[in-house]
Amino acid sequence: MSYLELKNITKKYEDLVALDDFSFSVEKNEFAVLFGSSAAGKTTTLRCIAGLEKVQDGQVWFNEKNFTNEPIQGREMAMVFQTFALYPHLTTEDNLAYPLVKKKIDKSEIKKKIAEISDMLRITHALKRKPDTLSGGEQQRLAIGRALIQQPKLLLLDEPLANLDAKLRHDTRAELKRLQRDLNMTMVYATPDQLEALTMGDNITIIKNGKLIQKGSPDKLYESPENVYVGKMIGSPEMNIMKAKINNQNIELPFGEISLANQIKIDQNFISTDLMFGIRPNDINVSSDGNNFNAKIFLKEPLGDVTIIDLIIGQTKLKMILPEEEAINYNTGQNINVSFNTNNSYLFSSETGVSAITN
Repeated sequence: MSYLELKNITKKYEDLVALDDFSFSVEKNEFAVLFGSSAAGKTTTLRCIAGLEKVQDGQVWFNEKNFTNEPIQGREMAMVFQTFALYPHLTTEDNLAYPLVKKKIDKSEIKKKIAEISDMLRITHALKRKPDTLSGGEQQRLAIGRALIQQPKLLLLDEPLANLDAKLRHDTRAELKRLQRDLNMTMVYATPDQLEALTMGDNITIIKNGKLIQKGSPDKLYESPENVYVGKMIGSPEMNIMKAKINNQNIELPFGEISLANQIKIDQNFISTDLMFGIRPNDINVSSDGNNFNAKIFLKEPLGDVTIIDLIIGQTKLKMILPEEEAINYNTGQNINVSFNTNNSYLFSSETGVSAITN
């Protein structure tokens, strides 16, 4: 059994099904990410794990014990909320001390733990200040410190970087990964941000409408999406998707045909059905030979070292990525020939969205 395991959890709020037969597992000392869009069920999952919400069906197992109906106290878990939930009338020092005071820990031990945690999180300079005088990054580190000072066996983080600016989010992502590694702690991190998911998670569980969509390492989700939703969620810019059909060893697209890569095997159940063809922007190349199509550039989006090129072929809009030194050779309104690297292409069912490719 996994260190943390949710088995077929169903959670409803009147007529709204927040979690629908949802299963989720985390190994010990793993940095696990729950990734999904807004209202996917991420926060509800964390609250069910912590005991803040009662489930209608299913079980929550942690450290080989069934915690489904256990009280919040004694679960040996801590949770960091998106809003930080700090006590505004208490200093940083008193915020850190609060959970230990409630447990009636000796004052000398509390003082020692505060010193350790504040030094680890680099907020020693702010111990006598109140939350409203702290920067967003300091408030975030204080919220994490108040959770860590309890020495939980499991730390739950609900979109803790959502209220920080871009640079702080970048710095704090690295800080959280360092903390998880140094403390050898099990963490479950909920986020709608794919960059956070891909850079932080050992394993990522994608959730949609309260259902498990796919779980895997960042590489597995990127390279082998099991359905079109995962294909579009993982990768930036998102995967180009267009209508397709199989014609012998060719793929019929809205603007022409391309050859099917030899190593791609199509599930026979999908041969005569309507499909969707997926190709990532970095697998579209400027080309003068092979299977190429005439495309018009209608927008350039410079991002520093690379540029996103927005193309239109016939009536189909696509995105491609070029190194900046190559992109400067092309202008908006210009026509170019492009080819697809079909070795890295995907096919999905138009009806169900599932992958039409067999292993």
